Amino acid sequence: MSLIRFEHPHFLNLLWAVPLLVILLAVYGWWRRRALARIGAPVSVQRLLPGWSRGRFWGKGGMLVLAIGLLAIAWANPQAGAKKQTAVQKSADVFIALDISQSMLAEDVAPNRLELAKSFARKLVKALEGERIGLIFFAGDAFLQMPLSTDYAAADMFIAAANPDLITAQGTALSPAIDLASQSFDPEPGGGRAIILITDGEDHDQDAADRAAEVYRDGVIIFAVGAGTAAGGPIPLGMSGAGELYKRDNNGDIVRTRMDQSLLQKMASSGGGVSYLITQGDAAVAAIRREVDRLQKREVEVRSFSEYESYFQWFLLPAFLLLALEAWLVWRRKAV
Repeated sequence: MSLIRFEHPHFLNLLWAVPLLVILLAVYGWWRRRALARIGAPVSVQRLLPGWSRGRFWGKGGMLVLAIGLLAIAWANPQAGAKKQTAVQKSADVFIALDISQSMLAEDVAPNRLELAKSFARKLVKALEGERIGLIFFAGDAFLQMPLSTDYAAADMFIAAANPDLITAQGTALSPAIDLASQSFDPEPGGGRAIILITDGEDHDQDAADRAAEVYRDGVIIFAVGAGTAAGGPIPLGMSGAGELYKRDNNGDIVRTRMDQSLLQKMASSGGGVSYLITQGDAAVAAIRREVDRLQKREVEVRSFSEYESYFQWFLLPAFLLLALEAWLVWRRKAV
């Protein structure tokens, strides 16, 4: 199936003029009927305004509305892939493992850990274009959201939609995320491999550093990005009539989640990588990009549409014909 795209999608904003013009025509028609009703009976009005055609009024208006819609699409220039080509590029394989546990909803960083982590991950995807990227979401368990791919738009979409409801096993277990990523790399030798964990580091199984050391011996580098603060904060669960609800322990006390920076540093060190703080923002993204650049690259085939055929003329010609017909058609029919 050919890939459809618009070369200049911002011109599609002109389509908002279509419903606006329809509303204006309807308002004008309503105002005209009210104004004529104040003059007198319809028979008297017809004698005063001979030849008026309501059908022509809406016909001309409809042609103008349709022409504007077609022009907007033509200016946006719809295109379809005309030639599919296999390209070869050199890249490393990188899995981004995003923590979507409930503790990531803590608001010790604004707006909360998860939203800041998602923003960071989306910037990371953009910075790592040229590499093969995979996505893993984890909490108490882990699942493969996207295998290694160069479909960066899909990765961005998946990250934007990430939330704790996607996984039932809550808590934060880093080892399952590391294991799943390690198992999801291609078995063929050659090429650098890395796992970027974005998490608050509140690990409930306590063996993540040992597991990071094991995969490092297999040639996988571990990078850790800490989300949150050492002071931490409560975990919001929603609102009630009494105010905001927070997660509580068995004694009824509010649970306070804290970022475990020491664990993240130990895990990254054991995995041959570096740890960062999510609050470092663009500086951390750039640093990770530099680290990935140092990884060994291997050639991979990437299928893509290298040429696009434009179809604006299929919309432009009907638009011009409609505009010409609208200009030729008069408001009034000839008096008999």
